[in-house]
Amino acid sequence: MHQAYLSIGSNIGNRQVQLQQAITALQADPQIQVVRISSIYETAPVGGVVQDDFYNCAVYLETELTALALLQRIHTIEQAQKRRRLVHWGPRTIDLDILWYDDVVSQTAELTLPHPEMARRAFVLVPLLEITTGEKRQQVKKLLQALPAAQRVTKIKDERL
Repeated sequence: MHQAYLSIGSNIGNRQVQLQQAITALQADPQIQVVRISSIYETAPVGGVVQDDFYNCAVYLETELTALALLQRIHTIEQAQKRRRLVHWGPRTIDLDILWYDDVVSQTAELTLPHPEMARRAFVLVPLLEITTGEKRQQVKKLLQALPAAQRVTKIKDERL
């Protein structure tokens, strides 16, 4: 089994329901076992596009799928939830990103691992800290300490998926 960490975000429609639908779709896949899910965080958008705040969470899973097959699977989930890629870093019903897949380091036209923007995004790192252990947790802590304090990430009280 392969180990993967995902970031999931939504800022269109009922954000919590969108996150839950994505996680339910992952859990329904016989080749994926969802092991840990972070709390939900409300976060400010990044990238300069004026848009509503996001709800974000992180998921740790184990899978029989290759990294590219997992990417295809999460794209299928995004399509089922009517994700539209109209504006780069723009609003979206759902966004699933592979952050880590095992300890793979690679860059192809389809997928870069680890995720190239992960180290710059508090909305990824804060939920990720909740579900990582050991060396991965230490890596996330170091990345968080290196971030400027300007990124707003607020835990949604008592909300779990």
